[in-house]
Amino acid sequence: MSVTAVAKKDFQDAVRSRSLWALSVVFVGLAMLTTFMYIEFPELLGGEEELSGVGLGLFLAGIASLFIGLTAIVIAYKALAGERELGSMKLLLALPHTRADVVFGKVLGRTATLAIPIVLGFGAAGLYGYVMISEFSFVDYLIFLGLTVVFALAFVSIVVGISGSTGSTSRASALAVGFFLLFELIWDGVTFGLVYVTNGFALPETMPNWIYVVNQIPPSSAYTTAMMALIPDAIVMGDSAAQEIDAFYATEWLGVVMLVFWIVVPLAIGYRRFKNADL
Repeated sequence: MSVTAVAKKDFQDAVRSRSLWALSVVFVGLAMLTTFMYIEFPELLGGEEELSGVGLGLFLAGIASLFIGLTAIVIAYKALAGERELGSMKLLLALPHTRADVVFGKVLGRTATLAIPIVLGFGAAGLYGYVMISEFSFVDYLIFLGLTVVFALAFVSIVVGISGSTGSTSRASALAVGFFLLFELIWDGVTFGLVYVTNGFALPETMPNWIYVVNQIPPSSAYTTAMMALIPDAIVMGDSAAQEIDAFYATEWLGVVMLVFWIVVPLAIGYRRFKNADL
């Protein structure tokens, strides 16, 4: 398959890069340090929860969302825009590859590249946790690890979709960084503003139920909520807001739906624009 060929070439180029292995070392260090803090300083959790593999996964999810989002931008914003800017895209498409092969191959290749530091870092952290934590479920931790790779796929899809929407790497990087700033750093302010405006420019005594849906829009929020859907014990430890809302949509599975949305929709938009672009 041409998709596999493009993905394999992308992945092989990344594996030969020293920066990937330097990134892996940094992430392993961060994951081990975070695990050490979780085990040795339980007061960070309020001193109430018993240490467990699920709790470790929730604790690691914080650094995962920041690291994966920023790294996805770095490794994927040039995926399509860079080749168009350099003119190498025409050479790539001269081979037996369609534009769809290139787009989806780039996503798979860049996701596999990002999965290396994730598996190494969280794999090492999991082994450390298994030795030090009595209540450690390998099954739950593997679900967490797999979901983290899916989260990486979502962010790579977003950035590759952005890259496919423009022929300029500077514009692609600006849009990708803008996306990260909006949805990962200032989204809480956006939701606060929505509530304030829709309530007649005043704060309500209780937040409306629909705010639960708005809060699941950022990829990192969807990732954490999906973890609660797939790992039952994570609901209690993560203090899910869905338990406080009486509405049909107030379910942890909304996080899974949003992750699928971020994998499919931005990539579909980017592919459509790339397919119709004059190279």
